[in-house]
Amino acid sequence: MSVSDNLALIRERIGKAAARAGRTPDSITLMAVSKTIEPERILQAYRAGVRVFGENRVQEFEGKASALADLTDAEWHLIGHLQTNKARKAVELFYGVDSVDSLRLAEKLNQSAQQAGKTLAVLIEIKVGNEESKSGISADSPELEELLQGMVKLEHLQVSGLMTIPPYTEDPEDARPYFRSLRSLRETIASRKLACIQMDMLSMGMSHDFEVAIEEGSTCVRVGTAIFGARTHGQL
Repeated sequence: MSVSDNLALIRERIGKAAARAGRTPDSITLMAVSKTIEPERILQAYRAGVRVFGENRVQEFEGKASALADLTDAEWHLIGHLQTNKARKAVELFYGVDSVDSLRLAEKLNQSAQQAGKTLAVLIEIKVGNEESKSGISADSPELEELLQGMVKLEHLQVSGLMTIPPYTEDPEDARPYFRSLRSLRETIASRKLACIQMDMLSMGMSHDFEVAIEEGSTCVRVGTAIFGARTHGQL
């Protein structure tokens, strides 16, 4: 099936999941995860109406950014782990960084955004499982409170919400408790009304579990494999 055909099916599934949760499809952003995908197929998704894209690596996106430069209304988000020494380049290339997991990284991004004269959209990445291979801050870690308090002072970052990647299982239902825990954390942080920190965004749900994520309150689903087909370098 073509990229446009895949997108039509995904949008139908998003609509049905939203209806089950008493929500409207317009309340959910579809992010096309375009890591390892060549520009021509990204363009196919753009022509089919996608405007928000997710990339995993700064260097990979830098290599194809010129071929996508005409897509002036597209939003490019970095959703993979970011090292602090690549913060400046990330600010240059991306609309948002959805994987902030330390105050040190947040401060580097803020400094680079200030120098670039822009405000960078960011999400805090929360680790909801115990996998050592996953990035993110545990909800009960003192580092999360340190990050929240520190971000209040970072005027060139727009903190919009939370992101997570739950442990992968074959059954999408297994992800439901993780999605619920992230929604609960978002509500807890939002209730504190911290200056400069908004909790409007819940980025959770990928190709195999996005419908469950929508039922649990996701406002952004990150879909790659279901749009572009199976990858040789992992799946989202």
